[in-house]
Amino acid sequence: MWDYREFIDEILIPEETLQARIKELGAQISRDYQDKNPLLVCILRGGVLFLTDLMRAIHIPHAIEFMAVSSYGIGGRSSAGQVRINLDLNTDVSEWDVLLVEDIIDSGHTLSHILDLLSIRSPRSLKVCTLLDKWERREVEIPVDYVGFKIPNKFVFGYGLDIDNYYRNLPFVGTVDLEKYQALQAKS
Repeated sequence: MWDYREFIDEILIPEETLQARIKELGAQISRDYQDKNPLLVCILRGGVLFLTDLMRAIHIPHAIEFMAVSSYGIGGRSSAGQVRINLDLNTDVSEWDVLLVEDIIDSGHTLSHILDLLSIRSPRSLKVCTLLDKWERREVEIPVDYVGFKIPNKFVFGYGLDIDNYYRNLPFVGTVDLEKYQALQAKS
């Protein structure tokens, strides 16, 4: 793969800004869930970095779980329209206050499906925390209780978000210059 500097358009959210906002979210969640039984459910793979930093910023006891869902094909950049559960929860959520932790919400179709699935399982409460809210792309109305950043309708990568399964490890969120990226692909 290529060095991201060959196709980055801009650093949309620098590392320091990300970490400061995650600490704020952690403090808010700690207050809101003080007398509850929180279970943070991370949507893999993109949500892992966010979950890791968020759980360190939450200063009350909580548990974690993971789900893997797919609505994008390999290398896909838009939803395939169908949601498939690749990894489901091992925990009965009926005794938990579930906080769904997501990296990015755009159209809302995938998250709507997950919320419907979890609601049927009767958790004590069910809320959503997303690092990025690409609200301009929303097609399905969904409740979002905690938002890290509202972002424009641009293709983003880094801090858990990938391009063709790469660049999740970057400590910032950047935007892609698609013309440069496509030119690099054409050369290989």
